[in-house]
Amino acid sequence: MEQVRVAYDCDVLVIGGGIVGLATAYAITRAAPGTRVTVLEKERGPARHQTGRNSGVIHSGIYYRPGSLKARYAVRGAAEMVKFCAEYDIAHAVTGKLIVATEKAELPRLHGLVQRGRENGIPVRELGPAQIAEYEPQVRGLAAIHVGTTGVCDFVAVARQLAESSGAEIRYGAQVVRIDRRPALGVAVRTADGAIVRGRVLVNCAGLHCDEIARLAGDEPGMRIIPFRGEYYSLARPELVHGLVYPVPDPAFPFLGVHLTRGIDGDVHIGPNAVPALAREGYGWGIVRPREVGAAVAWPGSWRMARRHWRYGAGELRRSVSKAAFTGAVRRLLPAVTPDDLIPASAGVRAQAVLRDGTLVDDFLIEEGPRTVHVLNAPSPAATASLPVGREVARRALGVLAGT
Repeated sequence: MEQVRVAYDCDVLVIGGGIVGLATAYAITRAAPGTRVTVLEKERGPARHQTGRNSGVIHSGIYYRPGSLKARYAVRGAAEMVKFCAEYDIAHAVTGKLIVATEKAELPRLHGLVQRGRENGIPVRELGPAQIAEYEPQVRGLAAIHVGTTGVCDFVAVARQLAESSGAEIRYGAQVVRIDRRPALGVAVRTADGAIVRGRVLVNCAGLHCDEIARLAGDEPGMRIIPFRGEYYSLARPELVHGLVYPVPDPAFPFLGVHLTRGIDGDVHIGPNAVPALAREGYGWGIVRPREVGAAVAWPGSWRMARRHWRYGAGELRRSVSKAAFTGAVRRLLPAVTPDDLIPASAGVRAQAVLRDGTLVDDFLIEEGPRTVHVLNAPSPAATASLPVGREVARRALGVLAGT
């Protein structure tokens, strides 16, 4: 039988121009020079969703279970991100942060974070109330820990630099509408404008749409993305906060709670809370996409998650619709804040993978199929960890490529 010849447009085709997709392209061309990489991004520029709509924090890795991908990649990624920003003159600062216990019930969890930080190789200093005031005069708490390796940076600028330095062909305005995968040949992708791009290997870094892309490719990912909107305020009196201040997180959830973040631009952002969004890109209550809502409702895991966590969700919803309730949550850390201090700011949406049994996927999730690598859960701290995550995805993609 005569072998079918395919004119490939690239060796590796990456879907998604957020920081993980661009870090993957960057890692591939460094690990295997000469590999042709094309990135398809449906927006008109990079980093328009999770990458460009977060708090800009370079996370230390203190929260994550020792040995998990999040712990390993966040600790390594934080150091690499600072180095990358310095090398390319991207705005950044290593500021350190406080994690503050405001109630006695939080003290054991705070101590647990000290132990976790040490297990993850992160320097941690324990503080009493007077020492908290040395760092943050307006912040009140029973005890705190100072994590010196936390920082802030401009992740959008990082994404742009990764795109430029990767040498990949980046196609913006290229929304994927169909995927034809043939294990013996490769992958052909059709975009909304009718263009067809053929590659030997497909890498799915589509973030909020990664489960849909996996299914277009013919793989059942066993999870669905349930979007959670994170709503932020800017602080009208930024002088009240000197750096980064976090509450003690609830270990049952992958969210860090309402925190105070002085960004690289000097503005202080407060948030986010976490409420179900009514669209994958639902940055406000007025953005509703019935098809996407219907798909989320049809996923059994959504109902199981809701039954398990309804009390937590009710509190988040209350803070979303009531500025007074949100202010009350902030006052636990920052008593001087008033409702007038809080100015609505841009929201973000977290792409949270939920399993069929209702489990919120806590760690990064990367899976492979024929001719494909799917990044199925990469919310925070994915921006911090993007360089090592990109190398891991690149390693898998090059392994698949070598087998073709």
